Order: sequence, then structure tokens, then C-alpha cells
Amino acid sequence: MSLPPGGPDLASLSSLDDPVRRRLYEVVTRQAGPVGRDEAASAAGVGRALAVYHLDKLVESGLLTASYQRPGGRSGPGAGRPAKLYARAEREFAVNVPPREYELAARLLIQVVESDPSGRSGAALREAAHRLGTELGSRFRLDAARQDTARRDVESVLVQQGYEPSRGDDGVIRLRNCPFHRLAERHRDVVCGMNLALVEGLVAGLEANGWHPALDPRPGHCCVAIGGDRP
Repeated sequence: MSLPPGGPDLASLSSLDDPVRRRLYEVVTRQAGPVGRDEAASAAGVGRALAVYHLDKLVESGLLTASYQRPGGRSGPGAGRPAKLYARAEREFAVNVPPREYELAARLLIQVVESDPSGRSGAALREAAHRLGTELGSRFRLDAARQDTARRDVESVLVQQGYEPSRGDDGVIRLRNCPFHRLAERHRDVVCGMNLALVEGLVAGLEANGWHPALDPRPGHCCVAIGGDRP
């Protein structure tokens, strides 16, 4: 029997119904780099054997990838057995029942923007993105006087929108996930400009004036980074 459209993705995502497996998946995907079995088990609060079973099942389903690395980067005889490490798979999963083609519609609209030599369509798109971001940010707005709390709330709003923010030692918030990744790969200028306008709107809606979104594309990250005022 053939699977309906979205069937393989549905089968993969259904593995996250198990609470332990979902917790381990979240542990792995929250880390910037690969995660070992012991680290994942400890963070998820389960035994190592149980963690290994579920981590390998997540690899089988295509949600995680596995690699091997020797302890401490050592190599050669006596270096020890390579450790198995887990990371989020690059593959994207999407399930729509009944099937829908929202990305196709988005690609067509972007092509219209790109084909407008006047640039007015692009400007209208960025204005709309900024307006939507402001509306979303205003829902989470805090008292402007509570600036420290408002700054933390910037990250909360970004989490809500799927950006997976991570603040570095330099105080800059970088985004480990781009919600528009596949579109950005094909239409980088239009999508990254729209993305920046959306994040600027989120910050404006929060009245978090200490944060300054800017384009700063880096491998493995969204094109937007958000710098804060240094003390």
C-alpha cells in the first residue's frame, strides 16, 4: 500500500509521540553542536541504555544524524573507542492533511517581487513584514521601564516564532534556525530583507530599544543577528 502525500514525514514525526523520545530530541536540538549519549541521558533525566535506544530510533526516523568522534579529539592506537554523537538532521519535515502547497505559493509571490524592476513590491513586502512583527511583538510587550525583563522577552518572542535564539559571550543574539530556510536558499535577497524587517518589527513591538537587529549571515544560522547595547 502506498503512503499518502506527507506519509513518510508523518511516520517520522509520529515517533515524537513518545515523551522520552521527544525529550531527548529537544535536548539534542537545543545544543549548538553534537551531543553524546551520556550528556543526552543526563539532560533528559533517563538512564543511558534507554537514551541510547531512543536516540538510535530518532536516527532511524531521520530526525537526528549520528557521527563518531574519539575522546578529546585523540586519534591512533590507544586513543579509545570513538563516541557516538547526535545532531539534528538537515532534512525538513512537514505534514499537511489534506495536502497543501504553501511554499509553492510563497515562491510564486517572491518571484513577483524579484521581477519588479521598480523595487516597490520589495518595499511593500518589507513594510508588511515590519507591521506584522510589530503586531506580534506588542502582544508580549512589557512595561518599558522594566528593560532587563523586556530584553529577556525578546528571546521569548523569537522562540515563539521558531528562530531558536542563542546569546553568545559577546551579548549578541544569534538565531540557530531560520523559519524561511528553503525560501532563503533560493531567494536570499528578498527573504533576508523580509526577515530582517520582521525581526525589527518584533523588537519595536516590544519597545525593547536596547536591541538592534542587523543582517549578519553565518553558516548554520539565520541571516539576522540582534546586538544589544553594551553596559
